[in-house]
Amino acid sequence: MSSSKHRSLDEHTLRVAYTGDELLHDPGLNKGTAFTADERRRLGLEGLLPPRICSQDEQVARVLENYRKKPNELEKFIHMGGLQDRNETLFYRVIQDHIEEMMPVIYTPVVGKACQLYGHIFRRSRGMFLTRHERSRFRQVLKNWPEKDVRVIVVTDGERILGLGDLGANGMGIPVGKLALYTACAGVHPRQSLPITLDVGTNNQELLKDPLYLGTQAPRLKGKEYDDLIEEFVSAVQDIFPKALLQFEDFANHNAFRLLNKYRERVCCFNDDIQGTAAVTVAGIYSAMKITQKKLTDQTILMHGAGEAAIGIGDLIVSAIMEGGLAKPEAISRCWFVDSKGLVESSRKDLQEHKRPYAHSHAPMADLFQAVRSLRPTALVGVSGHPKQFTKEILEEMAKLNERPVVFALSNPTSQAECTAEEAYVHTRGRAIFASGSPFDPVTYEGKRFAPGQGNNAYIFPGVGLGVVLSGARFVTDEMFFASAKTLAQHVSKEDLERGSIYPPLSKIREVSAAIAGAVMEIAHRRELAREPKPSDIPSFVQAKQYRPTYLNYV
Repeated sequence: MSSSKHRSLDEHTLRVAYTGDELLHDPGLNKGTAFTADERRRLGLEGLLPPRICSQDEQVARVLENYRKKPNELEKFIHMGGLQDRNETLFYRVIQDHIEEMMPVIYTPVVGKACQLYGHIFRRSRGMFLTRHERSRFRQVLKNWPEKDVRVIVVTDGERILGLGDLGANGMGIPVGKLALYTACAGVHPRQSLPITLDVGTNNQELLKDPLYLGTQAPRLKGKEYDDLIEEFVSAVQDIFPKALLQFEDFANHNAFRLLNKYRERVCCFNDDIQGTAAVTVAGIYSAMKITQKKLTDQTILMHGAGEAAIGIGDLIVSAIMEGGLAKPEAISRCWFVDSKGLVESSRKDLQEHKRPYAHSHAPMADLFQAVRSLRPTALVGVSGHPKQFTKEILEEMAKLNERPVVFALSNPTSQAECTAEEAYVHTRGRAIFASGSPFDPVTYEGKRFAPGQGNNAYIFPGVGLGVVLSGARFVTDEMFFASAKTLAQHVSKEDLERGSIYPPLSKIREVSAAIAGAVMEIAHRRELAREPKPSDIPSFVQAKQYRPTYLNYV
């Protein structure tokens, strides 16, 4: 709630500044039928609500009944968006209590479809849009946001939304969804978050021709114009929200790496596609090693894809291998990449800067199958954004090479996955250690039931963000993501591994996020990056600070 209008008297009581119908239309304050009789009298709500007073549990039951009656996943997404616009506390209570059911709908894979249809299903604006038309006035525009204590901003320019490409202003669904996960999965207060879309135009011709498209109907800015806009935006955020963590999300490869490198030592920021994906993948590899009983230093990892996610994974794997005792050159030699033109190797003259450290000496190879047969990888990681790349022949080859082949099909949404869970298990005769970016149903093969884990960045970025917020960290470091990966792997139980999952169940995600936040805080204080004092008991402090979606008493 805006501190200028509402004041907490204690952890259970809030003094509100307005009453009546206005109160019912503030999603952060509205309790709907849960307002007590006394509150209805004092706050001018009598007659504005049905007479029966409901508990929050009863409200949850009503939401779920209607949610489960919806004919498809997109309608469920719209239904939950409407609830978020009416009653934020109830929205987060439903998600938190039913995270495994809700995660695929409020985020991937359904958010991808929602972004594609954003202008067609639009109901109410959420977040902020900054365009070329407000250039030189970004500071003034940001002041229009009603909340002043913003601590987490997720920003996209919409150029590489999941594996769906350039969706322009339609990409707003991603920052909104990510910030919902910050709250539901880690407990960052929703009023401290701000979704932003930098609408710099789109090169998607279908959108430009769509009469219901809500973004700027012009080609994308590029070059100096684009860079100047980003610079003004970052500077404006620093001025207006000086305590905010800035998360870059779904920027195209040609901008993602250079923007991260440009700003990471200047402002508190990170790129989830690069660093968050890397951390959740490395955590999965750590867990897979528990099953294979092998050392990370003995692995050969082949990435299909060489964009921001893939290179981020490679960089963090190198750090993990180095911690295991190998020198950096040898650690780098264990990571290989295949991009759209074939194997990334030293004779190629077309390589972008971020690929060159991994361009090892090897004969050119045009396709993934050749690379698998020649390099004999122990782990195959898909971050290509292209579906069906892990063919029957490739999966069978991985099974020939390894007793327990590690196969991660991480591209989102589900339609873009390199293979399905069923394909991975069937074509490796049930021996694959499988994880995916989007959820897959359990698979039964030859009488054994596998419940594959989802390598979802939601295991990482909310906890990192919470740790940064609570410590007041001035910068976000790779060490924090490395610690997050190890912390996540530590929360995978023997029972999880036995059922085929290398990640803990989503039902434990708030516990995992709290542990990650604590690890991030420890690093921030140890490296003298923290602006807040160090608590005497970090785990207890983190748990006490996590937002809980329960109604307050209003006076």
